[in-house]
Amino acid sequence: MATTHVRQSLSFSTRFALLTPAMALLLGLTSCSGGDKASDLTAPRNQLIKEDRSATGGDDQLSGGVNAYLWRGALDTLSFMPISTADAVGGFILTDWYTPPAAHGERFKITAYILDKRLRSDALRVSVFRQVYDAGQWTDVPPAANTSSDITSKILARARQLRADNGNNDN
Repeated sequence: MATTHVRQSLSFSTRFALLTPAMALLLGLTSCSGGDKASDLTAPRNQLIKEDRSATGGDDQLSGGVNAYLWRGALDTLSFMPISTADAVGGFILTDWYTPPAAHGERFKITAYILDKRLRSDALRVSVFRQVYDAGQWTDVPPAANTSSDITSKILARARQLRADNGNNDN
């Protein structure tokens, strides 16, 4: 009952003065979310590429037990594709669909798993998915047999280069 009495005793100008800052804040927040949505969707952003290998500045092992050289090598190698999800602790990278500039009606997606702390070829598993656009829909088709092994080789080569640049330091 007391609150009703207080509400009734406030004048219109006082209530308006109290609501104005809240309305200004709300309008300010909604205007910040603007932008050109079409360009946001078409331009891939790989912020993960700029991140360091670990919080300590480049240890050869990330906190989750994966090899940092393989992790960084995979990020560097797959940086031409939009990264959908990357988890350094779990050791996986999932790209979004990517259409090469020369290929029309064809797109690819890659998943890379880092399985070990050691820089070895069996510590990396790469899966490549391919789709073609046919009759108005995307259809799954197998990629070329050597696509996955070629990407794996490029990731391993980049990881070895990173390791060599670090003085072949494993620890």
